Amino acid sequence: MTMATSSHLYAQSADLVLCDRLAADPADPDKPADVKGVAEIAKGDVATAIKFCRTASGGSRRALYQLGRALAANGQGADAVAAWRKAADKGSSSAMVELGVMYGTGAGVARDEPQARKLLERAAEAGNPRGISNLAALSGGGGAPSDPVRARALLAKGAESNAEAQYQLGMMLSEGLGGAKDDVAARALFEKAAAQNHAGALERMGAFAQAGRGGAADKTVAKSYYEKAAALGDDDAKAALKRLECPYVLKDKRGNVVSNLCF
Repeated sequence: MTMATSSHLYAQSADLVLCDRLAADPADPDKPADVKGVAEIAKGDVATAIKFCRTASGGSRRALYQLGRALAANGQGADAVAAWRKAADKGSSSAMVELGVMYGTGAGVARDEPQARKLLERAAEAGNPRGISNLAALSGGGGAPSDPVRARALLAKGAESNAEAQYQLGMMLSEGLGGAKDDVAARALFEKAAAQNHAGALERMGAFAQAGRGGAADKTVAKSYYEKAAALGDDDAKAALKRLECPYVLKDKRGNVVSNLCF
């Protein structure tokens, strides 16, 4: 009996490992630190992810959330919603975000803004950065958070361990939203997120190093950060690199930038 139970637990653990490998969300706070995650589940991995995540989902809310991701990638929207609802009931803040976005936009379910707000608030209170940013978008029409003080406090919870929260809180500190402006603290947060290969944070570190905001100015270091961000697809970093290489700017009569000149 003991051996059977032990074997069952090992099988469950192996299923979860494979579920994580194929379907983990890089931004999920439930994701173990040693699991990289995938922004999108590869088409060839979808069926396998559904198989292993379904088996692992009996004992893991993370696997339930990841099962929802795999089902959604397979075009099984209703099944994905069902999995996310179960995961959200078990406390998965990422599942709450997925459902909140769906209710907020009416994608796949009837639009229900009060329900969207309720789910995103739960995710935000749990420290989920995507919950905070989507709640801000729902409240403020995609601009600044309608309650920046509260948003800043919520982000501070997530910033203890999450790169996206570190980046977003750094942005608020650098702009003085929801409290005092603090370039030194913002730079420290960007540096933490950049160390985790967060593209936006890498770009901001480049900008701060170039301008000497919150610390020493160093164009060589700035270029290095820009290059890393650009390699991850950040358009602002690509533009910054072009400006570094071609510092002379042509403007039209209205002062709009037309192009950069290289010599």
